[in-house]
Amino acid sequence: MSQARVPFLREPVVADARAPFVSHVELALPEHKYGQAELIAAVKRRWRDRPKVAALVERMHASVQVEARCLALPLEAYDTLTDFGAANDAFIRAGTELGARAAHGALRRAGMIPEDVDAVFFTTVTGVAAPTIDARLVNVLGLRRDVRRTPMFGLGCVGGAAGLARASDYLRGHPDHVAVLLSVELCSLTIQDDFSVANVVASGLFADAAAAVVLVGSERTPPRSSFPGSRAPSSIRAPARARVVDTRSAFFPDTERVMGWDVGASGFKIVLSADVPAIAKEHLPGEVDGFLRDHGLSRSDIRHWVCHPGGPKVISAIEEALALPESALALTRESLASIGNVSSASVLDVLGKTQKRAVAGDIGLLMAMGPGFCAELVLLSW
Repeated sequence: MSQARVPFLREPVVADARAPFVSHVELALPEHKYGQAELIAAVKRRWRDRPKVAALVERMHASVQVEARCLALPLEAYDTLTDFGAANDAFIRAGTELGARAAHGALRRAGMIPEDVDAVFFTTVTGVAAPTIDARLVNVLGLRRDVRRTPMFGLGCVGGAAGLARASDYLRGHPDHVAVLLSVELCSLTIQDDFSVANVVASGLFADAAAAVVLVGSERTPPRSSFPGSRAPSSIRAPARARVVDTRSAFFPDTERVMGWDVGASGFKIVLSADVPAIAKEHLPGEVDGFLRDHGLSRSDIRHWVCHPGGPKVISAIEEALALPESALALTRESLASIGNVSSASVLDVLGKTQKRAVAGDIGLLMAMGPGFCAELVLLSW
């Protein structure tokens, strides 16, 4: 993959003065971390009266290439979640704490305080609440009374990319504002005693996390105030800030049953089709190439591919569809192995890892897919 800089192609990417900046990305993980082998044993114990399913667990969980995952609750606590209400109560309690930690950390690292935030975009697909978690954080974090909130439910794995796009849309209209995108996904609280292949795969692939992104409008002046000691020491190189150059949404017709939830008395029952890799191969090349072409770019101009780690087969499908070398999605694979698939927070984790490596002049493409079935693309320039 070419790393050369092509000035006549790069100029349209950096020329848009309205493009907002990604200031900082913060990932917050629950304290309960388990190796994949320990989690396999726990699931097998839970389903021990189904020996065929237990055998499938061993094989499926080993194939997802996840080494460890963090859970919202200690393993033994999951047996006490007897119904959807109990699981959702745990989501609100743990999600509020984890979301506050992610948002607080992101603001602190960005050199800001909660009063600097003008808008909050919140995404989740693993629990419901009214008031939503972002509303609860107004009090917990001390956000301003006039903060603008946009809670988004149902986007699933695409939520991190879509949230980044919607937040950047807002900042183009309010270029002197600061926005926070917050993702809270506690996937472990949705696992059902459902013995379908889809749920067996999900029980080995998904995990829990929150991620927060601080975005700054192009005309934003320096922060009004900051946390004491919040700025990085001078000996540490400040990472280049990405600008959100443009975004694109792509909806694939008649694919509603590819991914999502069936919602019933016991909670969220996963819908996860084996067709996801094939759909990615069919649709992504045209969407990506068309988007890049609108900016005078091609795939060879992309230095950083910031992709959601949907699972090994999906990652391989993206590589094959876009003719990428395996190294292009190394950070995506790293995220999957170290924390599992944390739904909408995953692509934000990959973005945070990418921010630490990017240098001025780099171009990146962030993308994720989710229920709809759909994709969201975000063009980035450092």
